[in-house]
Amino acid sequence: MSDNLQDRGAQDRARINVNEEWEVRHWTEALGVSKEELERAVQQVGPSAKAVREHLKRH
Repeated sequence: MSDNLQDRGAQDRARINVNEEWEVRHWTEALGVSKEELERAVQQVGPSAKAVREHLKRH
């Protein structure tokens, strides 16, 4: 099942889907990281945007 691009509510913004190119573009720009860094962070801490932000701050 693909993302509903019309539904960008709180739940959608709270999770990072690295399988959606537009989300990867958004999050790499927002967090100032490369695609590889974003994918590695999601792999290590899960898709929670909050957890990924905290993880990236520590590294």
